[in-house]
Amino acid sequence: MVEVYLKNEGFPVLKAYTAAEALEIIAQKELSLAILDVMLPDMDGFTLCQKIRESHLYPILMLSAKVEDMDKIMGLTLGADDYITKPFSPLELVARVKTQLRRYTRYNTADPREQERNEHDFRGLFICQDSHQCTLNGEDLTLTPIEFNILWYLCEHRGKVVSSEELFEAVWKEKYMDGNNTVMAHIARLREKMKEPSRKPKFIKTVWGVGYTIE
Repeated sequence: MVEVYLKNEGFPVLKAYTAAEALEIIAQKELSLAILDVMLPDMDGFTLCQKIRESHLYPILMLSAKVEDMDKIMGLTLGADDYITKPFSPLELVARVKTQLRRYTRYNTADPREQERNEHDFRGLFICQDSHQCTLNGEDLTLTPIEFNILWYLCEHRGKVVSSEELFEAVWKEKYMDGNNTVMAHIARLREKMKEPSRKPKFIKTVWGVGYTIE
């Protein structure tokens, strides 16, 4: 199924059913990206990821039925660029492949420090400050200037918790007043446009009593 969707998008695909087969292909062919399943018959995907990283820098995307945070952290720590848990949408996978290839190509032809100031590109989300373009899994997000600025600020502080007060003063350029629900309302609309589940959002997460974060 993955092969069919990728070929439909014009990508040449080489398949391997074991890690040994994959390593043979890697040694013989010049690849642009690898998609690894964690569960393989002869070697787990994490070990294979490590072996690829010993000599190659192209993007690695991990697939797994495991949803534990430790598995995700392990995959990314060992050198994977993205991680998708099963079941997943093939269209989302294709979008993430395109994102990783776009990032890899861009960062190898330009100054990464310059790009990092103007764009954020991760887990299918792409946002560009210069063009005010924002896409999620290849689909355009129609955001108001306020919504765009909220999302941009959270991406700029990715991994950190941003309080409602800090977010309001950074976006609205006004002093935050207690009891102001403006930020909460805009976050809700932003999540709705991103089709985020309210209980377990993938991107904008609420840290109760503290603020919001994008991981």
